[in-house]
Formats: sequence, C-alpha cells, structure tokens
Amino acid sequence: MSPDIVLRAEGVGKRFGGFTALSGVELEVRAGERLGLIGPNGSGKSTFTNCLAGAFPSHDGGFTFKGEKLAGLKSHERARRGLARTFQLPRPFRGLTVLENIRVPLAYGGRDDATAERAMECLESVELAAKAHRMPKELTQVELRRLELARATALKPELLIADEAMAGLSHAEVDQILALLFRLNAGGTTIIMIEHVMRAVTEFSQRLAVLVAGRKVADGDPREVLSMPEVEEAYLGR
Repeated sequence: MSPDIVLRAEGVGKRFGGFTALSGVELEVRAGERLGLIGPNGSGKSTFTNCLAGAFPSHDGGFTFKGEKLAGLKSHERARRGLARTFQLPRPFRGLTVLENIRVPLAYGGRDDATAERAMECLESVELAAKAHRMPKELTQVELRRLELARATALKPELLIADEAMAGLSHAEVDQILALLFRLNAGGTTIIMIEHVMRAVTEFSQRLAVLVAGRKVADGDPREVLSMPEVEEAYLGR
C-alpha cells in the first residue's frame, strides 16, 4: 500500500437479506485529500459509511486504514486509530452541556488531555465556546452541526467522514460548515464528504466518486465526473 494512501476499500460488498446494498466497491483515498462521495438516494453511501466506520461488517472485501486491515475492529477501536465520522442527524447527549458533550469522546478515546481546557479548545475551533454551558436543545441547527463536527474531531482523527453535514442548512450556514471543513483539512485531516448539496460538494472536493445502486460508476475530477452520461442519468434520468 502506497504511503500516501490512507484508506483503501477493496471489493466491498454488503447485503441485507436478498438486497445487495454494495457490490465490489473499490476506492482509494490519499492522505490530506478532500474526496466527495455522491450518489442518488439509495445508492449505498450510508451503507458504505457504516461499513467503514464499523457500525456493521461488510460481507465481501474490506478496508485498509493506514496499512492496517479494519476487519473485526469495532467502531470505537477504529476511532482510536484515527477514523471518525459525523451523523446525518446530530446525536448529542441531550442531558449534558455542550462542553460535557466534548469531554465524553475525549475520555472515551483514552486521551491523556481529556480536560475541560482541551474540550474548550475543540469548541473554540468550531466557534461554539460561547455556548459551552448551554444544553443542546438551546442550539440552532447549524450550531448542532458544529457540535457534531467538534465531537467527531475531538480525538484529532486522520480521516473524517462528513456525512451530510449540511443537510437542511441555509446558503450562509452551508458556507459556515464549509469553512470549518476547509480549516480541518488545512490542519492535516483527510476528509470524505458525503453530501447532496452539490454546490458544497463541487466547491470542496478535489475528487469525486459516484455510487449508483451500490456500485461505483465514476471516480475522478469533479467537473469531468459530473459531465459523465451515467452520472447525469443517475441524477436526472434518461
């Protein structure tokens, strides 16, 4: 495995009963890259994310992260190795303050610096320090998205899967999340963006991969990929 390849998916397949959600997916992600993973609803993006993050196992193939096979590792074990994700719907601990929500992954991740000071630094990085002692129910939708990003990146992951981090946000709010993701990437975090907001995907991504019906149908320069007939057909129909 080339030293600049941080993640490799090899022949990944996943079935649910008689339904094939993923079939033979091959993908490589380079260290420091900004990769967009797109596809219409039901194309397998969430299934791919769940298999990669360890939510459930793939039936075929597997993943290699930083030269290590991920098969058999649980989600928290993958997180401790530097692989993090956000969720389409923010999942804060509703009974904890915003600051306490950050201290949980810090402590659970086994970090020596799982302190209030380190948690506050995480909140400052997403411009939420002023809301540190508020409850999640007091946050706006974009602030909940920022909190989700802070929770996912508290352990300073090498690879972040941003799963629809901009769903339901306004144009200005999308720009705010984009700025945070660009900042994370500039700091060395490799990012896979899974998103339906095409403006955000094309602005952020250095490369696009497209899933359709559980198969990868395109992979390359964003403009070239979006102009491919099979990609246009998947989004617009014949």
